[in-house]
Amino acid sequence: MHIGTPLSPSATKVMLLGSGELGKEVIIALQKLGVEVIAVDRYANAPGMQVAHRSHVIDMTDPAALRALVELERPHLIVPEIEAIATSELMEIEADGLATVIPNARATHLTMNREGIRRLAAEELSLPTSSYQFASSLNEMRAAVDAIGLPCLIKPVMSSSGKGQSFVHDATEIDAAWECAASSSRVNQGRVIVEGFVDFEYEITLLTVRALGPSGKIETFFCDPIGHIQKNGDYIESWQPQPMRPLALKRARDIAQKITNNLGGRGLFGVELFVKGDEVWFSEVSPRPHDTGLVTLASQRFSEFELHARAILMLPIDATLREPAASAVIYGGMEETGIAFKGLEQALAIPRADLRLFGKPESFARRRMGVALAAGASPDEARSRARLAASLVKPVKE
Repeated sequence: MHIGTPLSPSATKVMLLGSGELGKEVIIALQKLGVEVIAVDRYANAPGMQVAHRSHVIDMTDPAALRALVELERPHLIVPEIEAIATSELMEIEADGLATVIPNARATHLTMNREGIRRLAAEELSLPTSSYQFASSLNEMRAAVDAIGLPCLIKPVMSSSGKGQSFVHDATEIDAAWECAASSSRVNQGRVIVEGFVDFEYEITLLTVRALGPSGKIETFFCDPIGHIQKNGDYIESWQPQPMRPLALKRARDIAQKITNNLGGRGLFGVELFVKGDEVWFSEVSPRPHDTGLVTLASQRFSEFELHARAILMLPIDATLREPAASAVIYGGMEETGIAFKGLEQALAIPRADLRLFGKPESFARRRMGVALAAGASPDEARSRARLAASLVKPVKE
């Protein structure tokens, strides 16, 4: 692929659908390589819009609006950054030759909801997963819970960043879990997956990259595994590398390669897995950079965002780990617009610490507004530093 000059007739144009904090880092990585970037989101002044060449606000679940924007901008590549997109229209756009969808329209369509990707993983590829059933009503969900057994997890088939997930311990929590899932689903509201609980030791994200290799063909590359802690389905802390037994690591890579080979295309995938001893279970996959992978801004020679940018542009990649590092989330802590942050000088005085404040225009109590990063001699040292740095950053009302 030739890369032209931005804002000129030779420009290589990439359109990001979804321009949150992950999209912002992808845009920065693309612009370092001379790409012209168009940021799209459902609200104005999203983080990625603040660094893109130009931006648009549309309802990305509206097929007509999505096609009209693609026809207006004529990007070479379309890079989805969220799930809430009219993926059926992306398939039409790709089929009509209007643009190349990353990794491809089929992968984006399959992974936009948990039903498509779970059926592919468990029923077509025979990958180990938790037990599961789908339900479209409260009564169906109750029957699914009876069949799966308690405790179990209930999730919307379509949501982002863990929104709408519930861990159900007993039958008295079922109704609330249904309401939580239905109210948090961005698309296809009212359909959920009921998952049996896996008694795992830890969970990882295995960043898996389909990129141009030395052979001149698309090959699979793996980053070191990322350990993470989630609360209510949302990550609050991650670190790299996560120590693993050799056999477990091999099985994790085998699972990741099988699912990403089937999805095809090029770019970075975030494959989530549960691990216990040498046993590994597939959980989910995102065909884009993963929130837990923010740690790679401190841990790797090239972050997950730079790897994604290089892979989609058909450039060589290097997934080398530079040193152990960790990330810790900074929440908004309040319901306000245009908040400020204090304590930055204390946080950045922590050895090997860094910050990313995302620039989101509106804060919510549990909205991720930034992340603290830190490197160390070991993952534990890095985690301690990252947690301390995050705790020192205080959102305040201006």
